[in-house]
Amino acid sequence: MRSNFLFGSRCWMIRFSAEIFKSVSYRLSGVKYDNEENKPSENELVNNLLTMGVDVKMAKKRQPGVFNKTGINEQDLKVFLLSKGASKEVIASVISRYPRAITRTTENLSKRWDLLRTIMTSDLEIVNILERSPESFFRSTNNVNLENNIKFLYSVGLTRKCLCRLLTNAPRTFSNSLDLNKQMVEFLQEVCLSLGHSDPIDFVRKIIFKNPFILIQSTKRIKANIKFLQSTFNLNNEELLVLICGPGAEILDLSNDCAKRNYTNIKEKLFSLGCTEQEVQKFVLSYPDVIFLGEKKFNDKIDCLIEENISISHIIENPRVLDSSISTLRSRIKELVNAGYNLSTSNITLLSWSQKRYKAKLKKLNIG
Repeated sequence: MRSNFLFGSRCWMIRFSAEIFKSVSYRLSGVKYDNEENKPSENELVNNLLTMGVDVKMAKKRQPGVFNKTGINEQDLKVFLLSKGASKEVIASVISRYPRAITRTTENLSKRWDLLRTIMTSDLEIVNILERSPESFFRSTNNVNLENNIKFLYSVGLTRKCLCRLLTNAPRTFSNSLDLNKQMVEFLQEVCLSLGHSDPIDFVRKIIFKNPFILIQSTKRIKANIKFLQSTFNLNNEELLVLICGPGAEILDLSNDCAKRNYTNIKEKLFSLGCTEQEVQKFVLSYPDVIFLGEKKFNDKIDCLIEENISISHIIENPRVLDSSISTLRSRIKELVNAGYNLSTSNITLLSWSQKRYKAKLKKLNIG
């Protein structure tokens, strides 16, 4: 009996000890230390960011994972950017739109800044780019890759102005692997030579300047679009060169299916209004940006103009009017008609003028 009692006691003690150990282990593993690897609690981080003027709601929506990371350096980032001439408002805006910026170390930022100063002439230029496109600076931490890409892009004839444009509009170019950028440049040089152009450096420079997004596209897409342009518009090599080095350069990174679909819709719509194949091609080649308009947008804009007794031939001669939104077209047409302007017989390019220039013209018409 005593033996059974002792055995039962031992079992109870073992179970009790195990429960205590389990409970303590659970509590220890669940503790969040504010100083764990310099990681502030989320509340502390949020309060710091709010004090800096950051739109925390926007930041969490854009990159929520940042708030769970260690090594957060929001104060170091603030001090660094202030030393470069950035205002508190700019710093808050940068973090709001690209919160990953607060995970970068001062050492990494300083090295990256020095590399960009080989392109930019002043700190203010870099600050302006940061304000427009925070991703251009904070997307990558690989400074060796950045340095190699800058050297390579300079070596293929790109100017400082062109590199600035790439940095602002297509920052992923600089975080691409060096091999990927080389592959695209070599492909473009091959295209140049295959079309009979003797200066591949000039060709690459012109295309990249016209279309800064081309280096972040696939060679397969570019090849398909070049083939589409040449076969659709029956262009010889010289004509194709002029197009893709000029107004047609941006079409090269459009989805090939999208380009074909939009062009088919343009043809069908203009055919229904009595245009010939030759007129359609002339219209598109005079303003290739029209291929970026989807079916509904293109058709609605054409219908809006036709309803106001503007002839299709008038539209084809002035394709830039299709740049304006439907609401802008309608409001301007109404204002011009009220001012006594005859759109069916007069110049319609003012429908696409800048707001300032258009208002000045409208004022003159109303005075008259």
